Amino acid sequence: MLIAPPLSLYIHIPWCVKKCPYCDFNSHAQVGGIPQEAYVAALLADLDRDLIDFADALGGRGLHSIFFGGGTPSLFSPSSIGRILDGVADRVSFDRSIEITLETNPGTVEHGRFDGYLAAGINRISFGVQSFDDDKLRRLGRIHSASDAARVVGEARAAGFDNFNIDLMYALPGQDLAGAARDIEQAIALAPTHISHYQLTIEPNTAFASRPPALPDSDTAWDMQEHCQQMLAGAGYAQYEISAYAQAGRRSQHNLNYWQFGDYLGIGAGAHGKLSDAVSGIIKRRAKQRTPRAFLEHAGQPRGIASDVALAPIDLPFEYMMNALRLVDGVPMGEFSLRSGLAIDTIAPIVEAARSRGWISEDADILRTTESGQRFLNDVIALFLPASAEESKNHHA
Repeated sequence: MLIAPPLSLYIHIPWCVKKCPYCDFNSHAQVGGIPQEAYVAALLADLDRDLIDFADALGGRGLHSIFFGGGTPSLFSPSSIGRILDGVADRVSFDRSIEITLETNPGTVEHGRFDGYLAAGINRISFGVQSFDDDKLRRLGRIHSASDAARVVGEARAAGFDNFNIDLMYALPGQDLAGAARDIEQAIALAPTHISHYQLTIEPNTAFASRPPALPDSDTAWDMQEHCQQMLAGAGYAQYEISAYAQAGRRSQHNLNYWQFGDYLGIGAGAHGKLSDAVSGIIKRRAKQRTPRAFLEHAGQPRGIASDVALAPIDLPFEYMMNALRLVDGVPMGEFSLRSGLAIDTIAPIVEAARSRGWISEDADILRTTESGQRFLNDVIALFLPASAEESKNHHA
C-alpha cells in the first residue's frame, strides 16, 4: 500500500559566474544582469501550477524541507531569497524552523550578505568548496581560493549560522592521498556540521569529457575514500550515505528525504519533482523547461512543463533502490512497500541474488549494503533494472 511520504521543495537558481569544466548540472554562465525580479515571479507561478496540478496527491501536506540549489543561488540577493520564501509560505504550510538550505559559492558571497540570508529565512548553508588546494581549484575551474573559502565560512558563523555543510571532492587531477587528507584536515578545522565528500567523475557533455584530465586510478581513489572516511569518523563525522558525513543530529533532512524516496516539488529552470498519490497509487515525475529563457517565458503555463511521467510499476524497484541503497544504515524492508506501493515479493529474488554475491546484508528486516556492496554500488543498483530483475526472477523460479 502506497503511503504519501514527507514533502520537500527544491528551488533551482540556474545562473553561475562561469561553468566549471566538470559540471553536468543545469547551470548557465551569467551574461549581463540576472533578471532576479522576473525569476522570482516565475518561480511562484511555477509553484502555483504544481499546487493546482498535484492538489489531490499533495493532500494538504506541509513542507518537510526547502533547498535552494543551482547554479549558484548566492548570486541572488537576500531580499530576492526572502521574497521567494514569503511567496512559498503564502501558498504551502511549513514551519519556519524546518531545514532551509542555500547553496553558496565562496567566490560569489559578498561580505555582509549572510546576515541578510539569515533574516530572509535561510538556516543552513552549503559551501561549494571542493578543495583547499589553490592548484586543484584552478584545475577545477573554480573562481574562489582556499582563503576565500575559510573567510566566508567564518563570516557565516559570525552572522549566526550554526548549521552548514562543506562540499569536497577527491580523486582530483594531480591529487595524491596526502593531498586528499589535507583537504579533510582543513575542512574539519572549520568545524562544519556536515561534510559532503564525493569522487570527481567525468560526466558526458562537460568540458572535461571532451578534454579529460589525468585522474588517480580507481584503487587510489578507493584508498582516498577509506582514509578520509576514517579521518572524518575520528573527528565525529559519521558516514550516513555514500558521500555524506555529519555530526550527531546534523544529517541533511532534505537529502535524506530524497534517499528515502520521499516526495518533492521542483520549481525553476530544469527543476525536477516527484509526487506520490496515495489514493490512485500513481507516482509521477515532472520536469520544467531547462533553459532560463524558456522557463521565464512559460512558467506557470502548460508549456512550462518539459515532461510529466507516471512511473511504471516495473521501474519502481530501480527508482527506489537508486536512492535507498546509498544510505549506510539502510532502510527498513517494509519501507519499500510503503514508498512504492509494491509488495516485498516483487524484489525478493533480486535481494537474494545480491545477498548471494555478498552485496546486501543478511538482516531480513533491513535493506542495507555491505562494505563490498558500497564499493560496487552501481552494480548492486543495476540488479534492480527491469531486465536484470526479470533474469533474477527466472533464475529463482
